[in-house]
Amino acid sequence: MKKITIGEASRQSGVKVPTIRYYENIGLVAAPSRSDGNQRSYEPADLRRLIFIRHARELGFEVGAIRALLTLQDDPNQSCASADAIAKARLVEVEQRIRSLLALKAELEAMVEGCGHGRVDQCRVIEVLADHGQCTHSHH
Repeated sequence: MKKITIGEASRQSGVKVPTIRYYENIGLVAAPSRSDGNQRSYEPADLRRLIFIRHARELGFEVGAIRALLTLQDDPNQSCASADAIAKARLVEVEQRIRSLLALKAELEAMVEGCGHGRVDQCRVIEVLADHGQCTHSHH
């Protein structure tokens, strides 16, 4: 495969051009070679790296975790224990977020169910929003 422009790398990887430049600036992606016209020229390995980063971001990994995962990927003969630990930490974050969202859902359901559909001065939704102490879950 021949080298491609940043626009084509963006299209093929699903990563926006400014984001590609940002990833270069912070060192997640190496600065590519340049054409005679000083345009960035990306190779297949660069494209695979961009796709890896995009997928990791979609899964909610922070830049630091992605950097660590890329470092691991660059040395494939080592143990995958570090990659597992990073993924497990992300899983814990997701499970905490799910618990928080379930508490939020329950709180909203209670507010809606408690609404008498009367006037605002008797509205349970407004009442609960005005006084956090009336919430059934303190962590939402």
